[in-house]
Amino acid sequence: MFIDYVEINIKAGNGGNGCVAFHTEKFIPKGGPDGGDGGRGGSIVGIADPQLTTLLDYRYKKHIKAINGRPGEGRLRSGKSGKDLEIRIPVGTLIKDLETNELIADFDEPDKRIVLAKGGRGGWGNDHFKSATNQAPRIAKPGQKGVEKRISLELKLLADVGLVGLPNAGKSTILAAYSAARPKIADYPFTTLIPNLGIVKLHDYKSCVMADIPGLIKGAAEGKGLGHQFLKHVQRTRLIVYIIDVNDVLINESLETLKQELKDFDPDLLKRPSLIVITKLDTVSNDDIKVISKDWPNDYIMISAVTGFGADKFLNAVESVLYGR
Repeated sequence: MFIDYVEINIKAGNGGNGCVAFHTEKFIPKGGPDGGDGGRGGSIVGIADPQLTTLLDYRYKKHIKAINGRPGEGRLRSGKSGKDLEIRIPVGTLIKDLETNELIADFDEPDKRIVLAKGGRGGWGNDHFKSATNQAPRIAKPGQKGVEKRISLELKLLADVGLVGLPNAGKSTILAAYSAARPKIADYPFTTLIPNLGIVKLHDYKSCVMADIPGLIKGAAEGKGLGHQFLKHVQRTRLIVYIIDVNDVLINESLETLKQELKDFDPDLLKRPSLIVITKLDTVSNDDIKVISKDWPNDYIMISAVTGFGADKFLNAVESVLYGR
């Protein structure tokens, strides 16, 4: 199940209390204070795991708590520190503090490690408080509380290329044709219910990650249809590819609808490099194309994912944007 947003509580471990103790040994009547320090509480550390693609693990696990530090003991023995709790998070996840709305972490690179909640320091034992005027202190410091937060985890898939189009425009077919991904493909709208990723091979051992975004409709940025849930995944892409069905009689209007939805969601998206790809060329004749293409937008690429027509031109254009080929 694809889950890209959850809210959870995290609690780092408390530090152990310092100890009040005095050294007692035969023939040493005035051994002095020897209370040890408390152990440090365990911290909660997030690690970006490239093998994860969903936040499903945290949908039902709403509370995450690290281990407390142990209290200090006599003979200057420090308490055992709590072990840090490592949690695995999909690459591309943003973590925010829900109380302050502050961005805590952006796991935008594989294996990135960030402390999300720091464990409390252990308290001092009474050995720290001895002095010439206080040779038998009977005080010790309590351990500090571990940091506790209510946070949100929001996954934004990391992809080089985002395929954006109306429902049933042929995005999934393109992804399946050029990569090893196998998204669901059918001849009815809203076949794609979740974003799909695939690795597309280019030239000279180069490759890119391509994302098939669920179909957008007019008003998607305001919550209509299914695509509005996944518009945020387009924010991470380096190249936006507008996919339009050749059978769409209102190609220019459809293109403007797609651009308007991206603009309404995030105006900066229109500043990204983009390509216009007209698909399903195998469903119309060359004569028909000559007639209907007169009003098409400039700089479009025609392809057929089924027959392979236009594949080289499309992939060369993608590589040129990503690698400057």
